[in-house]
Amino acid sequence: MKNTMLKLITLFFLLALLVMPTGAVHAQGPNPDGNGQVIFGSNYTVASGDTFHGDLVVFGGNVTIEENAELDGNLVVIGGTIKSDGKTQGDVVVVGGQVSLEDAALVTGDVVTIGGQLDRAEGAQIQGEVVNNAAPHIVFPDGRIPPTTPDSPDVPYVPTPEINVSYNPFGEFVRVFGSALLVAFLGVLGALFFQTHLSRVSQAVVTQPLMTTSTGLLTIVVLIVAALTLILLPLVGLALIPLGFAWLFGVISMGQEIGERFARAIRQDWQPVITTGLGTFVLVFIVASIQSLNHLLPFMACVTWVLPALVGLLAIGAVVITRFGTRPVQVPALAVYNPPPAPPAPPAEPGPLPPAA
Repeated sequence: MKNTMLKLITLFFLLALLVMPTGAVHAQGPNPDGNGQVIFGSNYTVASGDTFHGDLVVFGGNVTIEENAELDGNLVVIGGTIKSDGKTQGDVVVVGGQVSLEDAALVTGDVVTIGGQLDRAEGAQIQGEVVNNAAPHIVFPDGRIPPTTPDSPDVPYVPTPEINVSYNPFGEFVRVFGSALLVAFLGVLGALFFQTHLSRVSQAVVTQPLMTTSTGLLTIVVLIVAALTLILLPLVGLALIPLGFAWLFGVISMGQEIGERFARAIRQDWQPVITTGLGTFVLVFIVASIQSLNHLLPFMACVTWVLPALVGLLAIGAVVITRFGTRPVQVPALAVYNPPPAPPAPPAEPGPLPPAA
């Protein structure tokens, strides 16, 4: 029964993507046409007293069914949560999220969780089956092998790496992509109003990388020392606000430099807003993707934090040196080697006098 139901749910996913209309939510509440709906990146609420007719599929959003509300169809949520205190006339499926059924909730079909969990109140009713396909708990061997003979020595203990099997790649991708898109949008705004300031900060990163990194590290150390002293502790919270702006301004400046170099590499003459937005998106997406590996591979945290920390120190240090791009960085002049002058030539000796006539 469960295998047949899971096959039907998989077929329902494919048909939903091909048949159902897509788009954002324009109104919360009933759906009188009964055609169902597919929603990307938005939340949906069936208000109390309303009825939603048809199947509802939500990608990267949350669904709320209030008390005395009814959803007449199947409910599928991928990368989000379901909170129901009403009635659902069909199956409820969540992939990589959570289902929360309140006391007045009623599900006439099955409840399926794939890579998620079910939170069910005492009064919640489920007339179908409950299929909880949670992430498996894997127990790795400890590396000890019992000896085959009484005289054979024990194999030394080999620690196994810790792997997070509950890692949600879809949710992490949505988070990383959304963060990169948001910072890229701020980069476009910065290129419109602070083009000269961004160029000065990026010049500091390119020409003085060691100095900017050291300045960023020194700035962080000063804030930590100030936090440890009770006298300056109330000022630390105020200091974190400009520090966050400095990090954001520096990252956008580095993204501008990356976008300009990419445009020159493909021989394109793009506007600064395009190069800044593209370069910032690529930089933040790469850094955030590497940083998100900490959730999957916690034992590699010391490696996956190197690039994000280096980018942060470069960004903060370049902004501090240039004072948010208000003054250009001082590039040290290269010393030119001048060879010493050649010694003067010795005077020529006089030759023999000509014979007298």
